[in-house]
Amino acid sequence: MPDSIATKVTKAVVPAAGLGTRFLPATKATPKEMLPVVDKPAIQYVVEEAVHAGLDDVLLITGRSKRSIEDHFDRNYELEEALIAKGDNEGLALIRDSAELATVHYVRQGEPKGLGHAVSCAAKHVGREPFAVLLGDDFIHPDDRLLQRMLEVREQRGGSVVALMEVEHDQVSSYGTAAIDPTDEDDVVRITDLVEKPAPDDAPSNWIIIGRYVCDPAVFGVLEHTPPGRGGEIQLTDALKTLAGMDPADGGGVYGVLFRGRRYDTGNKVDYLRTLVQFAVERPDVAGEFVPWLRKFLDNLQ
Repeated sequence: MPDSIATKVTKAVVPAAGLGTRFLPATKATPKEMLPVVDKPAIQYVVEEAVHAGLDDVLLITGRSKRSIEDHFDRNYELEEALIAKGDNEGLALIRDSAELATVHYVRQGEPKGLGHAVSCAAKHVGREPFAVLLGDDFIHPDDRLLQRMLEVREQRGGSVVALMEVEHDQVSSYGTAAIDPTDEDDVVRITDLVEKPAPDDAPSNWIIIGRYVCDPAVFGVLEHTPPGRGGEIQLTDALKTLAGMDPADGGGVYGVLFRGRRYDTGNKVDYLRTLVQFAVERPDVAGEFVPWLRKFLDNLQ
């Protein structure tokens, strides 16, 4: 086993430098990761997910016009003073929570050259440690513990670990898709190949990679030599494909956790709207008024 297998994962990397063009004009000046899910920006759910899994060192990969993300996870003393003056202790606790979630660091991705390039921007901060990658517009229901399970698999087996979710055959062309072999655990597979956004007839399976990864630090060396792939971007999928064929002694080997829980993709309009409705229905402070209205609204559509 490589030495890095014994290293506890403590760092999370959250790429959040995308342009958010699918949400224009809302994202002209507001990062898509800051779009609210009820009353909390999507990226805060992602950071909370990392913290709940024990990762209290979070590196956000940002870009131009992403300053509001940094401000959100910082203290706002003027607002705090205003809330104190009003006696609004509940609001005060809410805004302090986001600033005290974790030790948050930032690095800018100079050009949007793809997810692989964004991850490579974390190399100096991460060093020779394994680390988690959580996409900033993709989050998992807090009760489903996907990231915790991935960290367990990394600790037991080494290498890198990705989250896989099964989709309909006609959806695979929108994702990285995995060829898989079973292991002695029902929810864990070994990945033998990865294809970025294949045509449905060329896909090795219906299991796609979703926005959660636990990477061996060997990925940085691979990314340095990974040429631009689909879309002219450096694809993390291509680097993971290389790692899947490497010797475990060199940090190779890639495993997949088969996830059948609740995933929320706030990167496209329809899924974002679904997420809003689902979270509103689950919120005790909102559902009592919102659910009856929603039922009546849907009845009137028929």
